[in-house]
Amino acid sequence: MSRQPYPLDLVYALLEPGPVLLLTTAQHGKANVMSLSWQTPLEFEPPLVGCVVSTGDFSFKALQATRQCVLNIPSVALAGAVVTCGNVSGEDADKFALSGLTALPASQVEAPLIAECFANLECRVVDTRLVNRYNFFVLEVVAAWHKPAEKERRTLHHQGNGMFMIAGESIRSASKMK
Repeated sequence: MSRQPYPLDLVYALLEPGPVLLLTTAQHGKANVMSLSWQTPLEFEPPLVGCVVSTGDFSFKALQATRQCVLNIPSVALAGAVVTCGNVSGEDADKFALSGLTALPASQVEAPLIAECFANLECRVVDTRLVNRYNFFVLEVVAAWHKPAEKERRTLHHQGNGMFMIAGESIRSASKMK
């Protein structure tokens, strides 16, 4: 088989780092939610997550100003809401109302949890040294919630240009990690 050049503007789709999340923020009494697919775990204890939020996203200013958010993990059942939240600006619309998502109070941050998600991670920004250059925020998870009875935990993975892969089969192997 021969190799062919691959478009550099699509490389991110080959390296997609994890499930699409719904990032919530709150500022001046207004909650917002955005779809987020560029995040990565950085450390176990304390749990740290790095994420890229574009300066063009309405959530960027709220995250930068309040230094807190919630990373909400939706299942494939919320694909429509994920797409809606990714295609509409919170500057112009109430994305909770448009997507049918329910905001719940968080315990440690002002940003809301999303009731329909099977897990929620309350976060505080702990490092902004890479924000000016790369829009990269380092978040510490300060509280985590999940729905143990939730059976549907397959997640969406963004592949670019409106395409998503759905996490599927799990396999178990010997591991010394948690």
